[in-house]
This record gives sequence, structure tokens and C-alpha cells, in this order.
Amino acid sequence: MAGGLFVVWLLGRIGLATATRFTRRTTTTTDDFIIKAAHKALVPTFSMVVVVWAWEGIPYEGIGDQIVTALTGLVTAVVLVQAANRILVRLLTSAFRRLVGDDDASFDILTALKPMLRAMVWVLGGVIYLQSLGVPLGALWALLSAGGIGAGLALQKPVAEFFEYIYILLDKPFRNGDFLHVGDSGIWAKVEQVGIHSTRLRSVDGELVVMTNSSLANQTLSNYTVMERRRRIYRFGVTYDTSPQVLKQIPTMAREIVEGVKDADFDRCHFVEFGASSLDFELCYNIPTNDYVRALDAQQQVNVDLVQMFAEQEIEFAFPTRTLYLNYTDQTGEASSTRELG
Repeated sequence: MAGGLFVVWLLGRIGLATATRFTRRTTTTTDDFIIKAAHKALVPTFSMVVVVWAWEGIPYEGIGDQIVTALTGLVTAVVLVQAANRILVRLLTSAFRRLVGDDDASFDILTALKPMLRAMVWVLGGVIYLQSLGVPLGALWALLSAGGIGAGLALQKPVAEFFEYIYILLDKPFRNGDFLHVGDSGIWAKVEQVGIHSTRLRSVDGELVVMTNSSLANQTLSNYTVMERRRRIYRFGVTYDTSPQVLKQIPTMAREIVEGVKDADFDRCHFVEFGASSLDFELCYNIPTNDYVRALDAQQQVNVDLVQMFAEQEIEFAFPTRTLYLNYTDQTGEASSTRELG
């Protein structure tokens, strides 16, 4: 038996060295990992085979044969299942890295799936081991089937939430740290953590909002973290006594003001409407940032510069006014006139 174990050890070392020589020529490290994992599994497996052969060579029959066979089979099954788990996880990790790169959110999917995959491999290994011992598996399959149906009914909602979690990680409508507006709920909040069953949001008021993945995924979401720019469109009016020459100059003034602000890109400015008490202009510009405070700073600077420019050019902003015409009669009751009130 000692000689057989030595031969197994020697052949394992030779095989490992030979395989490693070939895997060094590749750029990936996955094949190196698989070779080492296989070596760690196959050497104990063949060692168990040597032990069984040596035991069978002893002229003894009894319960000891069954115990040795069962123990060696159990050890072999455990070693092979562990190796299969390591190799499977490594292959999936390599596949994810090739597909999505170093995306942390996608690797969260693999992290969530690892326990399930390991459990499946362990169950499969256990069934194969019991079958090798001649254990009747008909009742076991029936029990597993009934248990699976019951578990499926009981875990229907958690399983649905889990798949919504997978959908969120794959589709990436938002990630941890993103600022969202949940349209149907009217919630403004920052994503703190995307969990398997629910997502935790921190609202602008400071409280923690917990929403199930399904309810969150089925609502209209506005993700302000990934927005590339903020668009500002608003109107201002000047008085009706403003001359046509000045009206022509106002769009140029607005362009100069917007272009003079660091975080603002001018788009357009036009005289668009004769208002009830003003000649209305529409100003449109973009702020290339998703930072709300920076956007407000830029908008404030544009507004202040516009007020200052109009003050220097003696252009008056219009404000709502109404002119009333009153008919009145003097004390004699004969003459009447019209008075205009501003």
C-alpha cells in the first residue's frame, strides 16, 4: 500500500509539473487554477483507490469491508465535490470578467449565486454517492419533488424578489450611490444598498426608505446621477416702451452673459411673445453637470448678470400691471370724462 501511495504521489507531481509547463504559455490564470485544483482532488482520490485495493487484498470478509468502502467513497465524494465547486466558481468568475469586465455590480450577481451553485453541486454529489452505495433513491426523489413543490409555493414571492434583484444588477437602472426620483411614490433619495429582497434608500430628509425590488423596478425612476447635463428654460419680460433696437440687442446680451458663466452653455434666446404686460423673451442654456448645487450656482450667476446688464443699459423688466378706464360724472351731473389709472 505504501508503494502504491508513493506511486500516486509521484505521478501526481509529474503530471502537475507537465501540465503547468503548458499552462504557463497561456495568458490566463484560470487554467493554472484548474490544474492545481484537479491535482489536489485526484491525488487523494487515487490514494483512496489504492487503500481500497490494499484492503481487498487482505483475506478478511465482514462488516469492515463495507465500512472501508463507505468511508473511502465518502472521502472521495467530499474531495471531488469541493474541487468541482472551486473549479465551477472560478470558471464563472472568468466568464463574468470576460463579459462585463470589472463591474462590481455584475460580480454581485455571482456572489449571490455562489451559495446556490455550491448547494446544487453538494446535493448532486450526495445523490451520486448514495446511489453508488446501492441506496434506493425512489423515495428520496419523491420526497425531493414534494419538497420542491412546497418550497416553490412558499418561496414564490422571495424567489420573485431575487430575480428582480438579478434584473437590477444586470440591467443596471441604478447602482449604490445613485440619486433617484421614484415617480409613482414621489420619493427623492440616494441608493444605499441593493439587497436580494429589498433596496435601501436614504431620502433627502434623512430617513431610511426600504422598498422591495419588485415594487421599485415596476415604478418610473429618474436617475439624476447619470444625467449628463441640466437644461434651463425660462422667460423674462421687458416693458412695452422698450425700443425695437434694444429688443434686437437683448438676445446678444443674453448670449454674452451665459457664455461668461463657467458652467453654462448657451443654446438660444428669442423674443417669443407679446404678453399681457410685457414683451417676453425665452432663454435656454445647458449646464453640463449632474451636480444640483453647481447647476443652481450657474443659474444664479446668469440671473444676477442679466439683472446687472439690464440696469447698466437702462432696460426695465416688466411686472404685471393693469390699466383701468373709469367713466365718472362731475358735480353738475352734465359733463363726463375718462380717467386712466395705472
